[in-house]
Amino acid sequence: MTIEEISYEERHRRGLDVLSTLSGGRGDPETTAQAMTDGLGALGSYAVDYVLGDLWSRPQLSRRDRSMIVIAILSAFRADDELHAHVHGGLSHGLSREEIEEVILQVAGYAGFPAAMHATRIATRVFRTRDKTEHLERPPADRKDDKARRIDANDVRQTLTGGRANPDPDQDLENMVGYIGDVGLLANQWAFGELWSRPQLARRDRSLVVIAILTALSKEAELAIHIPGGLNHGLTREEITEVMVQMTVYGGFPRAVEGIRAAQTAFAKIDARAAKADR
Repeated sequence: MTIEEISYEERHRRGLDVLSTLSGGRGDPETTAQAMTDGLGALGSYAVDYVLGDLWSRPQLSRRDRSMIVIAILSAFRADDELHAHVHGGLSHGLSREEIEEVILQVAGYAGFPAAMHATRIATRVFRTRDKTEHLERPPADRKDDKARRIDANDVRQTLTGGRANPDPDQDLENMVGYIGDVGLLANQWAFGELWSRPQLARRDRSLVVIAILTALSKEAELAIHIPGGLNHGLTREEITEVMVQMTVYGGFPRAVEGIRAAQTAFAKIDARAAKADR
């Protein structure tokens, strides 16, 4: 592994560049950075030079993807002020409003409706500010019957598991109910049949968001399912690992360490299974 060594000046320059893109080019980034240092001391200078200059400047994930991850984590944590700023930043980094709302919908399934409702109110304030209007058009969810939900859930589970879920929607549902009872029923009907099957956000992005939320909440058992699922949905190992790198700042090093261990364990199991199949 080659470790890049850069000067403080280069790190600071990179931080200012990210600060500029997060703000959509509004204002002078050096003035903003100085205001952060004046107001927060070392915390403010680290926010610019470490969080933005070191972490956000890494090439392993796009700034769009990093914004998506951070919005998901801050929504799960109900970090109001930071979420407000990062919804603005996500729009500046290329996320559409629809995509941001889909990230928050995914939060509803994996960190709970109260957290998602709270995050939606904050995002709404940002959208209204940018539009200078009080009225936002939001279409309702598709109105599906149980059969449609069951079929859509099975389609999601086929991609998530790499084809290992039962291909018959009825049997797949029975298997989930047999495993975890009514929680499995609701997971099939709503989480997979409704939430994951929505086309407004790619499954690759939904996996990225879910892995971030589960890491933030220290849910290692669920990560064991969703890390392989993320690979099946098109994420690379490097991108999944980078979620854990992002977590060092937004969830703390202990959660990041647990997350990277979960990823390493998942990758090792996949490699062992592949090696066994090759024998």
